[in-house]
Amino acid sequence: MKTQDKMLLKKIFQYLIISFSISAFSVQAAIFIIPKPPSVKAAAYALLDHNSGEIIAANNPDKKRSPASLTKLMTAYVVFQLIKDGRISLDDDVRISKKAWKTTGSKSFIEVGKTIKLEILLKGMIIQSGNDAAVALSEHIAGTEGTFAAYMNEYAGQLGMQNSRFENSSGLPDKNQYTSARDMAILAAATIRDFPKFYTWYSIKEFSYNNIKQRNRNKLLWSDRTVDGLKTGFTEKAGYNLVASANRVGMRLISAVLGSSGVDARTTQTQKILDYGFRFFETVKIADFNKQLPISSSTQDFIKVGLADTAYLTLPRGQFKLSQQAIVLDKSLSAPIQKDDSLGSLVVTFEEEVLAKLPLIALENAESAGLFSRMIDGIKSLF
Repeated sequence: MKTQDKMLLKKIFQYLIISFSISAFSVQAAIFIIPKPPSVKAAAYALLDHNSGEIIAANNPDKKRSPASLTKLMTAYVVFQLIKDGRISLDDDVRISKKAWKTTGSKSFIEVGKTIKLEILLKGMIIQSGNDAAVALSEHIAGTEGTFAAYMNEYAGQLGMQNSRFENSSGLPDKNQYTSARDMAILAAATIRDFPKFYTWYSIKEFSYNNIKQRNRNKLLWSDRTVDGLKTGFTEKAGYNLVASANRVGMRLISAVLGSSGVDARTTQTQKILDYGFRFFETVKIADFNKQLPISSSTQDFIKVGLADTAYLTLPRGQFKLSQQAIVLDKSLSAPIQKDDSLGSLVVTFEEEVLAKLPLIALENAESAGLFSRMIDGIKSLF
């Protein structure tokens, strides 16, 4: 073996790195210009990549704000979850109380003493933003709004909504009720992920009940065909709120704009940040990565390794094609190894900057070889 070859082999084993490139182009020649996020005229906002969970742009994302009717996103999430658990049904008959009937603000125009199917109330709350429907749903599930709010806060905690508290199901003003732009984006992402069937209801443009037709207040459903949800909200204290989601060019983004100055303002500001995210960023899915690596002291010469989970990266558009990936092992590959054992990381870099470190595991078992084979491998490792 030539001296140069020995040095190269020694270096590989010393650092336990096996590298490979997916680009045939010069990384040094790549230029990416990512401008600052646009100025958004609102008290707070957040732009979230649905798949990776990364915040692309934000201003005051954790500032506590009055949610107004965005509260109904949490109310709906609880209802969806209880339907999934089999505790309630879309076919349930819901009797309308005097309190629900008298609830002020936006209405689905339900009547006291009537019995209405839960599905109709749920659509009325989602599409028409009916406060009366929200109260009726909460009373049917928990007896009182106050008890239902306990469900809301419990699920909010499970979702990691650290700056939210709910006191009612409708979003009517309450000094102890608050949320944040980040939390609303998290909630929207959870709704899309956990309840894709119900999520489609957020794209319905109008709904009729009691011979009264009302339009969805999310104007982006008419002006941007890639937008398919979610919810608006307004009170004097909250200002004009809008949580929206759009799916374009293989990427889903969620925006939460809180405290803008008007209906048109919340629409244009939301459109502005969605366009920014889609124009300058992309979502990269890494799912089926696997590699055959040499293994010592084993009955086999190679072992297949791969990612522990499907990974999503949010990167400047086009950057991933020019990135490098390297397998960095925690230790030398030596049998025995069990399937799913942690082995190291897949490190994604661009111009020496680490973009991501993704856990690698064994995709198969590797049993120990006999004593003689292990001795031979030990001698080989000296080189």
